[in-house]
Amino acid sequence: MVPVRTCVACRERAARTELLRVVVHEDRLVVDDRAVLPGRGAWVHPTVHCLDRAVTRGFLLRALRVSGKPDISPLENRLKKLMDN
Repeated sequence: MVPVRTCVACRERAARTELLRVVVHEDRLVVDDRAVLPGRGAWVHPTVHCLDRAVTRGFLLRALRVSGKPDISPLENRLKKLMDN
């Protein structure tokens, strides 16, 4: 049986392998490619639409239960890479 997760941006369910796990690590939002970093994680589709929506509308911060404003530059860099491809 394949583990299923829900994208915080579009709310669609998908296999865990089709989504990116995002966590707060050292006060920064980072993509946990191997899904092994400790802490609460949020899942999002690796698409420009879902990543942008999750960041700009605050869905990631709400799902991660983060107070304050963590550094989102690592996630923005990942978004830029996706836009270039």
